[in-house]
Amino acid sequence: MENGDRSSLHVILLGGFQLFTGNDQITLSSGSERLLAFTALCGRAVPRNLVAGTLWPDTSEQRAYASLRSALARLDGVGRKVLDVGATEIRLAPDVGVDFHDARALARRVLDPAALTGDGDLSAKAVEVLSSGLLPGWYEGWVLAEAEEWQQLRLHALEALTAGFVMAGRFADAVAAAGVAVRAEPLRESACAALIRAHLAEGNQAEALRHFKRYERHLHEELALQPTPQLRELLAGLHVAVGR
Repeated sequence: MENGDRSSLHVILLGGFQLFTGNDQITLSSGSERLLAFTALCGRAVPRNLVAGTLWPDTSEQRAYASLRSALARLDGVGRKVLDVGATEIRLAPDVGVDFHDARALARRVLDPAALTGDGDLSAKAVEVLSSGLLPGWYEGWVLAEAEEWQQLRLHALEALTAGFVMAGRFADAVAAAGVAVRAEPLRESACAALIRAHLAEGNQAEALRHFKRYERHLHEELALQPTPQLRELLAGLHVAVGR
């Protein structure tokens, strides 16, 4: 197959697994989806025994290998072209796109003080890219570890984007970016602080105070905690008393 054909293949891991060739979505079995997802996450050649043992951990080695062979056999047509399968290793085929890799690179650029973040990074599109979790609803250990790491990375990046939008005077974008972070982790104080700063920068004191009160109530109901003095200090200049 020519590289031009493979370049149209794209594995989606954010928001749920999907495989596309061009604009056409390819339907796969559950086992084949997990095989492609694991290989795509690894981003390198993976020994067959590691693939089998990770994806089918509760069976014997022999049955795990049999399940791997079955998943590979079901990857006919376009699905089979996504992988390079060797005698001892499996890897994603060259030039197959993976949205998660692009999103992770974006988040790291946004967070790197030395990076020259371009207009494409400080954009509504960047907020959209950072809005989805990794393979939600998948509870295998190999997914959960990566998903938690991605959750923290994208939340930090969204908060950094919020600050960048505020500095650029793009307040609607700042509120949108902070809002995504708050919805992802409602009890995360740094996300709450980012949203409050965005509202205050735009001059919307009532919105800032309303969000603080909502966060304060939620934090107390869920964890019996109170907002930190640092968060209260953001509202210290308002002429409305903020309870302590």
